[in-house]
Amino acid sequence: MNLHLILTAGMLTIACAVIIIRLRSARKPTNTKKIIMPPVGMSTGFLMFVYPPCRIPFTWGLVAFIAGTLLFALPLIRTSRFYVTDGQVYLKRSKAFVWILFTLLIIRISAHEYLEQFITLEQTAGVFFVLAFGMLLPWRLAMYMQYKKLKDQIKTTAVD
Repeated sequence: MNLHLILTAGMLTIACAVIIIRLRSARKPTNTKKIIMPPVGMSTGFLMFVYPPCRIPFTWGLVAFIAGTLLFALPLIRTSRFYVTDGQVYLKRSKAFVWILFTLLIIRISAHEYLEQFITLEQTAGVFFVLAFGMLLPWRLAMYMQYKKLKDQIKTTAVD
């Protein structure tokens, strides 16, 4: 079987799983741990760069991170909102999240054939990992700042 096809099917499966998990988690109150842990967990993926074939030039990584931030994180930051119910903070579901995740997948699939002419499969994985991390980290940091601000407002209101 074709490795590219297997990887694409795997990425599609993971994307669907993430969407399902994300939609289910919106039913429960959020907390600092739920906001901060995804980028912490994902950061272990940087260990792929220990394997020499996955290594990419620093400039490629920087461009991928900036592209992830500008193209994917900013729309998520603008559409991710919290609300309070019974003193608990919930994340409002964002339709943009689903579209951004699928857009990232489509870009990866589409770009793979083109990039394959210039870089290896392992380097492609590294570039797209950094792109995805460039989306996740700024988004989650912005969410944490919004969450902290809302929690401080709840505390202030409770004291008054």
